[in-house]
Amino acid sequence: MKALDKTPIGTKVTVVKLHGQGAVRRRIMDMGITKGVDVFVRKVAPLGDPMEITVRGYELSIRKSEAELIEVE
Repeated sequence: MKALDKTPIGTKVTVVKLHGQGAVRRRIMDMGITKGVDVFVRKVAPLGDPMEITVRGYELSIRKSEAELIEVE
């Protein structure tokens, strides 16, 4: 298992676990990223932050620090 920020562009993965506490974890869940959901990595900015993903049918940009908290397989 690995973190979402280490996932290559063009790869579809499934969320296994969310790390983090409090408001950060709640924010990630409010964006629709929950256990069992499929995530497709669309783009990553040249310096690696932010990254654009597709989740539940919509495009979403998240920070690298948030992507590190999302464990995928």
